[in-house]
Amino acid sequence: MKISDFDYNLPPELIAQTPIEPRDSSRLLVINRETSTLEHRRFCDLGQYLRPGDLLIANQSRVIPARLLGRRAETGGTVEVLLLAERTDIGPDCWETLVRPGRRLREGSRLEFSHEGLPNLVLNAEVLQHTEAGGRVIHFFPAEQSLTVGQLIERLGHMPLPPYIHETLTDPERYQTVYARISGSAAAPTAGLHFTPGLLEHLRKQGVRVGFVTLHVGLDTFRPVEVEDVSDHKMHSEEIELDAPTAELIEETRKAGGRVVAVGTTSMRVLESVAGFYDGRVCPYRGSTRLFITPGYRFRVVDAMITNFHLPRSTLLLLVSAFAGKALIEKAYQEAIHEHYRFFSFGDAMLIL
Repeated sequence: MKISDFDYNLPPELIAQTPIEPRDSSRLLVINRETSTLEHRRFCDLGQYLRPGDLLIANQSRVIPARLLGRRAETGGTVEVLLLAERTDIGPDCWETLVRPGRRLREGSRLEFSHEGLPNLVLNAEVLQHTEAGGRVIHFFPAEQSLTVGQLIERLGHMPLPPYIHETLTDPERYQTVYARISGSAAAPTAGLHFTPGLLEHLRKQGVRVGFVTLHVGLDTFRPVEVEDVSDHKMHSEEIELDAPTAELIEETRKAGGRVVAVGTTSMRVLESVAGFYDGRVCPYRGSTRLFITPGYRFRVVDAMITNFHLPRSTLLLLVSAFAGKALIEKAYQEAIHEHYRFFSFGDAMLIL
């Protein structure tokens, strides 16, 4: 399977630069896999396609202000660090990161992050090692013990918007889902950005249940598939959790004949990963996954999904092509481009039935 077969041309003006208001006024392209038909709706119409007894599974991970701007202690040169995943296996307050400029940050390099005018807000760091993906493992420590590393990151960090977004985000909460509560992601699980508290309440009154899983979005969101042969691509490990109440909800839904609807590719990967670990059953799980879903994959849990429009040559485009079929996804994307849908993180959504 060639990654060049999962490429497409997107006019730059269709890349959404700002979130739409209200959240659920975004457009929704409804894809029916049985009939290969497409419908143009609004996200607030989602309830018309869900039935009592259906179950939405959403990712409750919260984006941390993972972009740190600082300087090298030795030279004073500027440095940018993007936090990807905490590495407790190496030690406390150790993070896997992407760094810029990369070539100059060798093992042992010292970094300093501060806030002008607030001398007590200083976060120090040391580069411990290189990673296979070209990043660095960095150990952070406060200059003073009055604040923890986590507290300093919250105060000194910036929201890590994707590189294709050039507008300033005036409200950082618009890059969070309304149900985000467990901090740890380097990027938002964007399919969930369309939900409002009112829409969720409306769906619950309709008899649709909602459960939550956790996947802290890490390195693979920022990595295109750089090899031509898809089978040569190596997925980076990501931490996931599915708790006992959510596992029970899923099993109850399946036994009653309801549909499990994944909100986004991250929720999809949690559900299918756990099912893979337990021979098709959904059980409580906390650990890591490297699941790489490509066309030909046999889905075990998910019956429908909500997702945004994804970058060309990405693992996410491969995933939705596996779920809906490559030809139908190509048809949907070309229709969305023709109808001037908004693409990527702040863009519109698809519902794949």
